[in-house]
Amino acid sequence: MMRQRGDFVCHHEPWNELYYYGEDRRSDRDAQVEAKPGHSYASVWSGLAAQADKTDVFVKDFVYSVEHDLDDDKLTAMTHTFLIRDPQRVVQGLAKHWPDCTFEEVGFESLHRLFHRIAERDGTAPPVMFSGDLIDDPEGTARAYCAAAGIPFIAEALSWESGDRSEVSWYGEGTGPWHDQLRQSTGIVEPKTDYAPLEDSPRLLEFYERSLPFFNDLLAHTFDPIPKSNDQE
Repeated sequence: MMRQRGDFVCHHEPWNELYYYGEDRRSDRDAQVEAKPGHSYASVWSGLAAQADKTDVFVKDFVYSVEHDLDDDKLTAMTHTFLIRDPQRVVQGLAKHWPDCTFEEVGFESLHRLFHRIAERDGTAPPVMFSGDLIDDPEGTARAYCAAAGIPFIAEALSWESGDRSEVSWYGEGTGPWHDQLRQSTGIVEPKTDYAPLEDSPRLLEFYERSLPFFNDLLAHTFDPIPKSNDQE
């Protein structure tokens, strides 16, 4: 949706890529993969900052992969918005591709921590969008998101052509299924993926139960969709 708008240069998980594959990576999940020369947190920050001096930039990423590198100056340079999903499907989806996933990779604890860090700094809570609202009412939820973020709502951005999505596939060979539904999609619809019950894995069930308090607190801060008014017909 953000790429389809046409008024932002969009980056898909630049810090998450660093977390696993950068010169100063934080994870040894794919330690055998050699880092690209110069691919570091410092170089990515520098590149994003230089780009943002010339145009509007949108970054989608996971907090756990960059939280260690977020000083106050970097936080201030960005407008922060949050997206939360049902933690059950988050855990199930992550475990489907990474059966050895960690609780940190589930992501809710770091997301919750950054949310409150920003809220305490600014004296007001940053916008939080619930994926369930976006699925149930794409236009109303996108309209509310744009209002909260201070950007114009563009209805045409809610649909696109299906096809290649190489711009979001940094995960490497053999991990294409992360984005199968995105490649097939033409808009925002309910996901159809089926997962094994969490009860089949005590470890994953624990991840879900530990995530719930963080999710529920963030859920209490979500904005409501904005219905189309008569003058918008």
